[in-house]
Amino acid sequence: MLELIKSKHTISFMKYSKPATWLSMLLLVISLGSLSINWLNWGLDFTGGTLIEVGFEQPANLTEVRETLTAANFPDAVVQHFGTSHEVMVRLAPREGVKGQVIGNQILDALTAADFGNVDMRRIEFVGPNVGAELAENGGIAIIIALICIMLYVSMRFEWRLATGSVLALAHDIIITLGVFSLFQIEFDLTVLAALLAVVGYSLNDTIVVFDRIRENFRSMPALTPEEIVDKSLTQTLSRTIITSGTTIFVLVSLFVVGGELIHGFATALLIGIFVGTYSSIYVASALAIRLGVEREHMIPEVIEKEGADQDPLM
Repeated sequence: MLELIKSKHTISFMKYSKPATWLSMLLLVISLGSLSINWLNWGLDFTGGTLIEVGFEQPANLTEVRETLTAANFPDAVVQHFGTSHEVMVRLAPREGVKGQVIGNQILDALTAADFGNVDMRRIEFVGPNVGAELAENGGIAIIIALICIMLYVSMRFEWRLATGSVLALAHDIIITLGVFSLFQIEFDLTVLAALLAVVGYSLNDTIVVFDRIRENFRSMPALTPEEIVDKSLTQTLSRTIITSGTTIFVLVSLFVVGGELIHGFATALLIGIFVGTYSSIYVASALAIRLGVEREHMIPEVIEKEGADQDPLM
C-alpha cells in the first residue's frame, strides 16, 4: 500500500479532542442558528417557477444572455445550455401576480432586442410550489432513512458505541454543510441534495476504515489504552485519508472552477462535506466512541460454549 506519511511515532490526535469538541459545538450552534433565522435559499426545484427554452440562430454566449436578462430586470435568471449551444434554458423564480406566459414573452422580447439574431420560443413550463414542497420533504426523509440504516449496519458490524459515534458524526457533517449554505445564502437545489447524500456515503466510508483499524488494534494490542489505540489507528490510516481526500478535492476544485454555474452548488457542498467529514471521522466519531466507554472486551466476539463441551469425551 502506498504511504505518503511514514511515522515511527504515533500522532496524539486525542490530545486535542477537547478543543475539537468545543469547535464542533461552536460550528453546530452557528449552523443551527443560521438555519433557524435564514433557513435555506431554496432553488427552483423546491420553490417552483417558470422554465423557458429558447432557440438561437447562432451559438449563444451564456454570459451575454445573463447580462441581457439582468438588464431586463431578471437578475435571478438561471441560464444554461440545453442540448446544443444553440438552445438555452432559462429558469426563473415565481413572480406574484404574473403568469408564466407573460414572463416568457418578456424574456423573448429582451433577447430579441439584443444583438443575438433570430430567437424563437421553444417551450414554456411552470413548476408549481406544491411539487417543490414534496421534493423537499422526500429529500429530508431520504437522509433520515439513510442515517437509520447506517446506524443499524454499523451496530451489526461493530458495536453500538461506534455506531452512535458514526451516526452523530454524519449528522454533524450534514448540519454544518447546511449551515454554510444557510449562512451565505447559497442556492439549495436538487444537485446540492444529491451532494449531501454523497457526503453521507463519503464520510461513512472514511469512518468505517478507521473503525476497522481500531477493532483490529484493540484485539492485537491489549496493553494499550483506548486513547492510545485510537491514536495509533488514526496514524496508520492517515496516509490513506490524505490520498483519498486529496484526489477527491482536486477533482471537485476542477468541477467548481470549470464546471459552470449549474454545478457550483454541488461542488461547494461536496468540498465542505469532505473537509468536515475527514475532521469528524477523527474528532467526532472516534472521540465520541471513547467518551461512551468503548473497551477491548467490546471488540472481542463472545464465544458461545457448545452443549456438552464441559463433559469428558466418551471412550
